[in-house]
Amino acid sequence: MEKANFGFVGLGIMGSMLALNMERHGYRVAGYDLDADKIKAFGTGSLSRDRVACARVEDFLGVLELPRRIMMMVPAGKPVDDVIASLRDALKPGDLLIDGGNTHFMDTERRSKELEARGIAYIGTGVSGGEYGALWGPSIMPGGQPEAWETVKPIFEAISARVDDEPCVAYMGPRGAGHYVKMVHNGIEYCDMQLIAETYDILKRGLGLDNAHLHEVFSEWNGRELESYLVEITANIFTRTDPDTGGKLIDLIIDEAQQKGTGKWASQNAFDLGAPTPTINAAVESRIVSAYRDERSAAAKVLTGPEVHIDADPQMITSWVRDALYAAKVCSYAQGFDLMRLADKEYRYTLNFSEIARIWRGGCIIRARFLNDIRRAYKHNPSLPNLMMDPEFAGEMNERQLSLRKVVALAAGSGIPVAAFSSALAYYDSYRSERLPANLIQAQRDYFGAHTYRRIDRPGTFHTEWMIE
Repeated sequence: MEKANFGFVGLGIMGSMLALNMERHGYRVAGYDLDADKIKAFGTGSLSRDRVACARVEDFLGVLELPRRIMMMVPAGKPVDDVIASLRDALKPGDLLIDGGNTHFMDTERRSKELEARGIAYIGTGVSGGEYGALWGPSIMPGGQPEAWETVKPIFEAISARVDDEPCVAYMGPRGAGHYVKMVHNGIEYCDMQLIAETYDILKRGLGLDNAHLHEVFSEWNGRELESYLVEITANIFTRTDPDTGGKLIDLIIDEAQQKGTGKWASQNAFDLGAPTPTINAAVESRIVSAYRDERSAAAKVLTGPEVHIDADPQMITSWVRDALYAAKVCSYAQGFDLMRLADKEYRYTLNFSEIARIWRGGCIIRARFLNDIRRAYKHNPSLPNLMMDPEFAGEMNERQLSLRKVVALAAGSGIPVAAFSSALAYYDSYRSERLPANLIQAQRDYFGAHTYRRIDRPGTFHTEWMIE
């Protein structure tokens, strides 16, 4: 029997779609799952049938060519450890395990070290693009041993998305680097989605635009500098009619945004590293608040606020919101790349920020036109301290920051919550402030806890007995 070039453990949507993608590019694939129905579906797929469905681990391992290349597509956490435990004693030195799920990067760090001690190569890779991307070309972010990357590089380059004939995959760095980059990708994704949702709220509740008009606005924006996958699908969402009621589906969806935790991980790690990521944090918190539906409904009957109405020229407000959205997106990407900059030093990942921007241009959820500009910025200056310090992005921020201020003020005046827009503006103003009121905080800390302070007029560390005049 002809050996398979690549194996998948976990034949859910993402695993089976990646396998079909790989098969379409000429690779023979083997699949294994604990679910017999998934194994059966995999064995009777609709493409070239150059695949092997295995009901037993022993059969799965036996059908793979050596050294084995096995990709786990199972839920993060204990399921990954369980799969590793079921395979590792049968694996040989040189075999490669790949975790393609949304795994916390510190788990990948641990597993990488444990398996490397056994002579087993390990790659933790972020895969972005959803079901469609998995089948037709995702963005792939692998991290692990460089030699392990070389063994799968031709395959991953073949199945990834392509932009300007460049594959949207690149080696991120050692151990957990790939999953770290994917985590930050998802943090930025949270920002993008929240900013678009707040834009929708301002235009719909504030200006009273109907779904047809919203479709026109987002479609027009998608043909300009805001061109992106998320803006594109947002425009499409407003056109979908519910077959049961005849109304627009968007108006029937409960206002509760769920999450799987990757955005939260980015916020938590940012606090650990001391990276300011207020817009990522605001996006995570906004999803949490959205889950308080019963409490919000009760509070709406008790707590008062201004009338939700913006009495101004809709065309003018829409142009302000467009520029504010662009400026806030720059702030959110700046926060994400700054987080990766600090992580690069802390975890010794040797991240290439220009390459990260390059592979995010296609396949992934946050793919957008202006990632070309981000790629250029970091290619020109790999040590760029903040995206907003790039001359072109600085010019864009200087030009659009007034619109961001107007939009935040309009929303506040109308009682429309814009946590992400507000946090982006505060981040921008904090970053450009030569002096912040933190001197008072440090004086307070020294007053109640003798935490000391530094002075602007002399070197050293000082403490004052504040109660003694």
